[in-house]
Amino acid sequence: MSAAPEYELDEQYNYPVPPAGGWTADDLDRLPNLPRRTELIDGSLVFLSPQTTFHMRTMRLLENALLDQVSDELDVFREFSIKLNKRNRPEPDVLVVPIGADTGPKSTYLKPEDVILAVEVVSEDSEERDREVKPRKYAGAGVPHYWRVEENDGLPVVYVYELDPALKAYVPTGIHHNRLKLTVPFDIDIDLTAINRRRRAGD
Repeated sequence: MSAAPEYELDEQYNYPVPPAGGWTADDLDRLPNLPRRTELIDGSLVFLSPQTTFHMRTMRLLENALLDQVSDELDVFREFSIKLNKRNRPEPDVLVVPIGADTGPKSTYLKPEDVILAVEVVSEDSEERDREVKPRKYAGAGVPHYWRVEENDGLPVVYVYELDPALKAYVPTGIHHNRLKLTVPFDIDIDLTAINRRRRAGD
């Protein structure tokens, strides 16, 4: 049985060949023709697979709820990268940052010290990255809060973590089914069963 893939790329397709030592975070702004969502993990480019409907609807639910409920001093970003260091520039699905954290309309990434919360919605191809690799890197860079979202029977389950600054590691603080209600890092109350609702409450 052949191990060859069942698809073929155009003969003119050029794979990006990494330089010695791998790509850097700044290379993501210079490399031509990268897929719209490309991350850098340990100097390697990671091309993200197309989103599932669960992934899209979960991001929409969290983004809308956070925008509605966080204070006026905070902002919510979606699918925006964090430059953790020279060799790592992941792109969380949802982020909460202070107002003014971006450096202008042409900014393409955030600094880790400006991120209050990073959220990753787990996909089949991102399980190891979202469960192990990214939390370790976010914690090492000092991002104080991390949520990992998994699918269970079509509904989101939110695993909540808080940074132990002495250990530079996350400590789990809860697993939330059906409802996400927290007071840290801000007051938030989200009906997780509303994932398939097309409009926000009150609209």
